[in-house]
Amino acid sequence: MLTHAVGLHARPSVKLTKLAKTFGASIEFGLSGSGPWIDAKSIVKVMATKVPQNSTLHFRATGQDAGAAVQALIDLVERDFDEGAMNGEA
Repeated sequence: MLTHAVGLHARPSVKLTKLAKTFGASIEFGLSGSGPWIDAKSIVKVMATKVPQNSTLHFRATGQDAGAAVQALIDLVERDFDEGAMNGEA
């Protein structure tokens, strides 16, 4: 679940996209298990989703490091994009 105070805005979107790009797998996310699916490596597409706080992100990936990619992205979201103290700031 996305708990960041303002949802998936610029900083978290950049962090998600940068992390996704470190994997060879094709990675997508959606707001439901049935999609629609968004390319997690495209900052334009990620930011365009305007995901609000308390949304559940669903990740899927294909390729040799798909499992590691999905787990890394889940971990990033669960760590609130490593923004801890910044959460809630304007």
